Amino acid sequence: MVMSQVALNRHKWQTTVIFTLAFWLSACLILDLAIIPSLYAAGMMAEPSFASAGYTIFWIFNRLELVCAALAMTGVLVLWNTHQALGNHVRKAIILSTLLLILALVDTYILTPYMSGLGIQLNLFEGAVEVTGEMNQMHAAYWGLEIIKIAAAGWLLNLCYRQEAKAE
Repeated sequence: MVMSQVALNRHKWQTTVIFTLAFWLSACLILDLAIIPSLYAAGMMAEPSFASAGYTIFWIFNRLELVCAALAMTGVLVLWNTHQALGNHVRKAIILSTLLLILALVDTYILTPYMSGLGIQLNLFEGAVEVTGEMNQMHAAYWGLEIIKIAAAGWLLNLCYRQEAKAE
């Protein structure tokens, strides 16, 4: 009975990690490939209130990312604790989940507030603020981190899914 309980808990955690990563990846792709390009194409970046609207969107999304990253890391650590749950890939899984948590923290507490601060309009009588070179560098940093995040989450999802398929 004890062995089956451990296997059942491992299966639940592996499923939790897989669903969390799949949800997180799909949310990132929707935001990056649909919402942000739509706002950009509609000319929202030229609007005076774009920085505050963008901060509101990313404030919510970044907190959701933090929850997903923490849940994925917790699941990986639980799987590591159950021994052999991730096979030979446990070290990679721990590194990837740690990287995902760090990226979520950087996005939430460094990148998003800094970008919002650069784009915020403090003078209500002034027209639209031009996108500066520094803001373009921050956009490049965002997209670079986003590519790393999507690759790491996809790799971790692949590791967990393959192990889940092997276990069945």
